[in-house]
Amino acid sequence: MTVVAMGMPAVRTGQPSMDGRPDSPLLIDRFGRVARDLRVSITEKCSLRCTYCMPEEGLPPIPADELLTAGEIVRLVTLAAHELGVREVRFTGGEPLMRRDLEKIIAGCRAELPDIPIAMTTNGVGLEHRARNLVAAGLNRINVSLDTVDRDGFARLTRRDRLDSVLAGIRTARDAGLAPIKINAVLMRDTLAGAADLLQWCIDERCELRFIEEMPLDADHEWARANMITAEELLAQLGRHFTLTEVGRDDPAAPAERWLVNGGPATVGIIASVTRKFCGDCDRTRLTADGRIRSCLFSDQEYDVRAALRSGAGDAEIAGLWRGAMWNKWAGHGIDAAGFVPPERTMGAIGG
Repeated sequence: MTVVAMGMPAVRTGQPSMDGRPDSPLLIDRFGRVARDLRVSITEKCSLRCTYCMPEEGLPPIPADELLTAGEIVRLVTLAAHELGVREVRFTGGEPLMRRDLEKIIAGCRAELPDIPIAMTTNGVGLEHRARNLVAAGLNRINVSLDTVDRDGFARLTRRDRLDSVLAGIRTARDAGLAPIKINAVLMRDTLAGAADLLQWCIDERCELRFIEEMPLDADHEWARANMITAEELLAQLGRHFTLTEVGRDDPAAPAERWLVNGGPATVGIIASVTRKFCGDCDRTRLTADGRIRSCLFSDQEYDVRAALRSGAGDAEIAGLWRGAMWNKWAGHGIDAAGFVPPERTMGAIGG
């Protein structure tokens, strides 16, 4: 195994250690978890600059020749489903709408995998112009990142005045058949007072809202446990406006705990990644835009599948590399550990 130092995550080439791994085609790890949910980042570029995700100037650009091509993405996604037991695929960024060939990528995956759910996480900017074509290409579901419906608050948080475009994109996507749309909102001190307004907007627009505890994945490295908004603090805030009844998770691997709002049928979810961590049930594997397998958001250990792909490796060799990468997955993110160090890559570079 060779480790390449790049001032970034430790990039490993060659076969990872498989010591003690049982003979299984699935993406199992040493703790008994099986990864079936594939997150594919397809670009580092984004049309917004959310403070918890990206620096104001954006992320360093990935050279064009280091970015996975549409054909390479389709091949790897197909391999993951056919050889490794992946049962769901989600495209992320950066912002996936920044890829002009996004429809081509989705259509290619759909042609190879007619029965696999294909989803996308987006900030919604420009979605109104592409939603129908994305559905025609084979997209099934969509999550939109929206932290507030207050225009001034949105502009401060994202460093861009694009709220109108996001709201138009959500409505167009819903009308194009992507309902129910899930809204992802990161819990921030500046937007907590407007949390009830956001929930009411989602109820009125027939969207499913999920709040997410802020994680130490910001580019400015200003995250502090003492300053973050917790799930309990959010529940107290929402409880002043709504009656919430806990219903729990849909399944153990689902990150969001859910509450009925005013007796239902509307619900609100909370992904308490920090204070109610669910690492023990994690079923995700990640592929970065520059072609590296990443087993955990918080692990800087990455395996270079692009190099194997471009050197002529067959599916069996690539599948073996992927299995080894996941076999060596961490037990958990370790945020509460005394020696915790945030990962080198930010959320925008890893993919949500």
